[in-house]
Amino acid sequence: MKPSSAPPVANAVGSKPGGKTASKVTNKATSEAAVDVAGTFQCGRYRFTLDRPLVMGILNVTPDSFSDGGRFLARDAALRQAEQMLCEQVDLIDIGGESSRPGATALPLQQELDRVIPLIDALRDCGVPLSVDTYKPAVMQAALTAGADLINDIYGFRQPGAVQAVADANCGLCVMHMAGDPRNMQEQPEYDDVVVAVRDFLAQRVAALEQAGVVRARISVDPGFGFGKSVAHNYALLAHLSDLAPTDVPLLAGISRKSMLGAVTGRAVAAERVAASVAAAVCAAERGAKLLRVHDVAATVDALKVWQAVRAAQGGHQ
Repeated sequence: MKPSSAPPVANAVGSKPGGKTASKVTNKATSEAAVDVAGTFQCGRYRFTLDRPLVMGILNVTPDSFSDGGRFLARDAALRQAEQMLCEQVDLIDIGGESSRPGATALPLQQELDRVIPLIDALRDCGVPLSVDTYKPAVMQAALTAGADLINDIYGFRQPGAVQAVADANCGLCVMHMAGDPRNMQEQPEYDDVVVAVRDFLAQRVAALEQAGVVRARISVDPGFGFGKSVAHNYALLAHLSDLAPTDVPLLAGISRKSMLGAVTGRAVAAERVAASVAAAVCAAERGAKLLRVHDVAATVDALKVWQAVRAAQGGHQ
C-alpha cells in the first residue's frame, strides 16, 4: 500500500525494504492536491493506495503513557526509536506528546508543543508521513506548519476550533470515538449497542468534516479501543470491525498492548502483551482495518506478511 502520485506530483519515488514504495506529493499544503479518489488515503505530502494494511508506529514522548511512558521523552531517545521503526519498515510514525491513558489529566499547551514540534522538525524528511496525536487546535496548527502529514484526534475534532484548524490543510485526519474524556472514560461505560453507537458517531463526524469542506480521501476513523469501553465492548467492536467505517473511509485499529489483551491473556504488564498485540493486529486486518497503530513494528510487519501470503495463495488456488 503505497503512497501513489497525486496532482501535483514530485515524482520522488523511493523503494523501501520489502518492496514498499513511497511517492510524495508536493510539500505545498493546499486543498488542491487533496482530490477525492476512492480507495486512497491522502496524508499531507503522501497518498496511500489501500491495497494492504499500513503499520503506524507509536512514538510517545511522554513520561506517563501506559506502555512506554518515559522511554522516549528525551529527544535523542525518541529519534533513535524513530530510526529503529524506519528500519523495521514502518509506514507512518504517530507522535504523541500528551498521555491519554485512563485517568490522565490534560497537559498544558506549551508543554505539548515543546515535546512534539522539535521531533517534527527533526523527522519531517524521514521518508514516511508524520502523524501527531493531539486534540488541541493550537497544536494541530503548529504541527502542520512544522510539516506533519496527519492529525490523529481522540476527541474526533469536537473541540472548539479543531475542524477549522485542519479543514483547509492537505493533511490526513483520524477521527476517534471516545465516551467521556481520559479522566473518567473507564468509570462505567454503558451502551445499548456499542457497535451501533460507535458506527453512528463515526459517520456523524465524517459528515461534519465533509460539511466543512474536507474531502473523504483525507479522513480515517478509529473506534477507540479502550476509550470509554469495557472489555466486552472492545471485543464486540473488534468482532464487528468491518461494520464500523463509512464507505471509502479507512479504519485505524489501535489495540497494541492495551488492557483488553491483558484481560484475556492474564498479562498484567503492558510490555508482555506483544504476542497478543500482533494477534489482535492480524484479527483487525482480517476484518478490514487499513491502518494498525502499534508499538511493535517489526513483529507486526512480519505477521502481516504471513497473513498476506496466505491470502495471496488462497486467491490463486485453482
